[in-house]
Amino acid sequence: MEGRPLFAANRSLPKPEQPLQRLWHAATLLREHRGDGHVAALVAAGIGGRQAHVLHALATGTPVEVYAKARTFGTAEWTSIVAELRERGLVDPDGTLTAAGRQAKHAVEDVTDDLAQSAYRALSATEVNELIRALLPITTAVVAGNEIPTQSRMGLNLNDAISAGGL
Repeated sequence: MEGRPLFAANRSLPKPEQPLQRLWHAATLLREHRGDGHVAALVAAGIGGRQAHVLHALATGTPVEVYAKARTFGTAEWTSIVAELRERGLVDPDGTLTAAGRQAKHAVEDVTDDLAQSAYRALSATEVNELIRALLPITTAVVAGNEIPTQSRMGLNLNDAISAGGL
């Protein structure tokens, strides 16, 4: 739990009794474990929270309107952050990521992935695959609900993975 405040806070909560609530709690623990590592990776790379949103949007082609609504970005703030990222050489004058911007994004995601692995160390490779297979029907249902993007930051297309029968 060292250096993972959101994970630690959620882990300190009582373990729910009901199976669905326990699953939700476990998923929350994994999400926050990864999220805390992601924040650490961003901080180490000198990327602030609001900058991270803009960098992600530019990397994935997510429309500004999504962040305007979900994260209350105004046009002036967005433009200012794009200019900051441009000054760092991460964004070109057209507002797309430069090679350095793509590299910075990938580096943060690689560190995040590495830091997330500790959550699965207690499991064998077979058990990790079994967990993935067990969660696939839930993933399929969530993706079918159109409530999350089907393109992950790793370039994984959830629809393709579901069609292929695994992640």
